[in-house]
Amino acid sequence: MTETTRKLSFHVVARRTDAHGSIARCKSAELSLDTDLAGRVDAFNPAELLLAAVSACIIKGIERVTPMLKFRLRGVQVRISGVRQDVPPRLESIDYEILVDSDESEQRLALLHDNVRKYGTVFNTVAPGTRLSGVLRRQTEED
Repeated sequence: MTETTRKLSFHVVARRTDAHGSIARCKSAELSLDTDLAGRVDAFNPAELLLAAVSACIIKGIERVTPMLKFRLRGVQVRISGVRQDVPPRLESIDYEILVDSDESEQRLALLHDNVRKYGTVFNTVAPGTRLSGVLRRQTEED
């Protein structure tokens, strides 16, 4: 007998509200989008949304694996930036820094980072087409 796996599917509806912006809806959430050619400071533009998606994927991956690894942490912060090339327009690189507030050993921090890189859906979607690199390190008082 063949075993079938259930695939997850996702659905978002985005609608232009005017020449200055759009709204994306998913489940019972709503997000303002910067689709204004002049840009907006009160909404995420498409590149920032992609960076936010990678960040959320990293954090969700950490939430998923910490119980399995019995990894103790007090908090996580992701700092991420992308560099856009003009021709053709694309993000040529994304660099991230994952700051983990934890007393776990350096080896366990490395294990956590390995899991983030291996099992993140958005991370693994973006990585083949963009130089995606970063570090996971212990958060310090200066951070």
